[in-house]
Amino acid sequence: MRAVLIVLVMSVLTLGCQWGGPHSSPGSSDAAVTTTDATATTVATVAPSATAAASTAQPIEAPGPAFESDGRVDLVIQGGLVIDGSGGPPLAGAAVVVDGDRILHVGKVSESLVADRTIDATGKVVTPGFIDTHAHGDPLGHSRNFLAMGVTTICLGQDGRSPSDDRVRYWKGTVRRKRLAVNVVPMVGHGTVRSMAKVGASKEPSAKQIARMAKMVAKEMDAGAWGLTTGLEYTPGRLATSDELVGIAKPVAERDGVVMSHLRSEDDDQIEASLDELISQGRGSGARVHVSHIKVVYGKGAERADEVLAKLRAARADGVDITADIYPYNASYTTVSILFPGWVKPPASFKRLKRERRDELAEFLRNKVTRRGGPEATLFGTNPYRGMTLKQVADKIGKPFEDVLIDHVGLHGASAAYFVMDDALQSRLLLDPMVMIATDGGSSSRHPRGYGTFAKVIREHVVKRKALSLSQAVRKMTGLPAETLRLDKTKRGMLKASWAADVLVFDPTAVEDRANYEQPNRLASGMSWVLVNGRVVVADAKISKRKAGRLLLRK
Repeated sequence: MRAVLIVLVMSVLTLGCQWGGPHSSPGSSDAAVTTTDATATTVATVAPSATAAASTAQPIEAPGPAFESDGRVDLVIQGGLVIDGSGGPPLAGAAVVVDGDRILHVGKVSESLVADRTIDATGKVVTPGFIDTHAHGDPLGHSRNFLAMGVTTICLGQDGRSPSDDRVRYWKGTVRRKRLAVNVVPMVGHGTVRSMAKVGASKEPSAKQIARMAKMVAKEMDAGAWGLTTGLEYTPGRLATSDELVGIAKPVAERDGVVMSHLRSEDDDQIEASLDELISQGRGSGARVHVSHIKVVYGKGAERADEVLAKLRAARADGVDITADIYPYNASYTTVSILFPGWVKPPASFKRLKRERRDELAEFLRNKVTRRGGPEATLFGTNPYRGMTLKQVADKIGKPFEDVLIDHVGLHGASAAYFVMDDALQSRLLLDPMVMIATDGGSSSRHPRGYGTFAKVIREHVVKRKALSLSQAVRKMTGLPAETLRLDKTKRGMLKASWAADVLVFDPTAVEDRANYEQPNRLASGMSWVLVNGRVVVADAKISKRKAGRLLLRK
C-alpha cells in the first residue's frame, strides 16, 4: 500500500537544505494566505469559534490588578485565551498589551486603556510566535512559508554548514543591514569551520588543527552565533573524531551555547551508538547538546521510541543537558549520497572505486535500499527524474536500481524523499516533553515540512488525535526552544511583560497544513494575526510585505 501511495506522488522538486542561493516562491494560486500591504485599521474583529483544543487543563482567570496607562499604547489584543509558552493552562480574561517592540502587560486591563489598534481575539488563542530550531534557506528570503505557520524566528546554519565567506562580516554586514521577514538566529557550522581552518577532508586532524578550529568556533560565538552545528552523516562531518568533536565544543560550553547535531547515523541499528557519541561530546566538553530532527530509520513501534527516549533521560540524569527537535512527517529528504557507503565518499575517488569495487558497491546499495523499503520508497525530487520513484526510473531505463544509482545518478546527482519512518515510533518521539518542533526546511523546500510542520502538529496531534494539549504543543514551539537556544535570556519566546512582542492570534481548529509531497510549496492556513517585534505582518490572515524581523546576535 505504501508503495502505491508513493507512486501516486508526482512532484517533489529540488533540495531546500542549502544555506544560500536562489529561493523559489510558491505560485499565488497555491497561497492559502494572500499577500497584501498591511493597513492600519483601528479595530479588527475576528469571528469567534470553538477553542476546545486549547488545553486539557481548564483555563484559569487572569490575575489582577487591571493594567492602566496615562498615555496611549500601540496595540491591545483582547478577548482570546492567552497561552504564554510555559506549558501552563491558558489565561481567560487576559489581554496582551504591546508598545513598540515589547510586551507591556499580560493580564487584565482597565476599560479606560487607550490603544492605537485593538485586535479582538474572541474565540481564538493568543500565543508567542513560534521558533523553528532547525531551518534552511536564505535569511534574506521572503519567509512567507514560515509566517503562514506562525513562525517568527528561525535558526540557520544547520548540519555543519554556515556562511563560509568572511563569516563575521556576513552576519554583521550583509544580513544585519538588510530587512528580514522573520528573526534569524545564526549558528556556526562545523563543516564550514573545518574548511576555513584548512582541515578539509582530513581524517585525523592534529591537536594543532583541532585547536585552530576551536579558536574559530570561539570567534564565531563571540561574534554573535548561538552555538555550533554538526552534520556527521555528511562530508566532512563524518570524518570527525571524538577528540575533534569534544575540542570544538569546549568554546561553546564556555559561552553557554548549544551543539546541534545531525547524528552520524539515524538507522535503527546505529541510533544508540550515534546518540552515545553526541552524549560523549556533551560530557567531555561540558556543552549542552541537541539532536537535530530525531528519527529512527527502519525502527518500528512506540516501544522502540521509548527505548531511545530512555537513553536521553538517562543522559540528563547523569548531568548531560540533551534535547531534540522533530518534524511530523514520515519521509526524510536529502541527497542520494546518504544511500552510498562511506568508503566511496570524499576524500575517496568515487570514479575509481565504482570501477574497482563495483560488485561490492552494487551489493551494498541493493541491500541498503531494500532495507529502506525498496526502490519504490525513494522518490526523486530533482531533475531529470523529479517526481519518479527509483523503481520507476529503473523500470524505464531497464536496469537494476543499484546500477541506476551507480551509473545514472551518482554520488551527488540527485536529492530524494525517503519513506523510511514509522508513524507510531515518530509520533511517540514527538510527544516527549524535551522534544521541540522544527521544519528542517525553508522557502525553497521541496518537502512539505518546510511549509506545513507547525500547522500539521496543531492539526494532527492537538486537534485530531488529542495527543497533546495546545498548551503543551505551544511550549514545544516557543518556551522550550527559547530556553534551549538561550533566547529566553534576551526575553524572547514567551508572553511576559518586557519580553519581545512576537505574537500570534489563531483558531487552532482552523489551522491546516496544505503542503504535501505532490505540492510541497502550498502555504499553511489558519494564522489570523502575526506580530514580529511588535509590528503586524499578518492581518486578517493576509501576509503583508512588511519586514519586521531582526538578526538576533548572542551577547
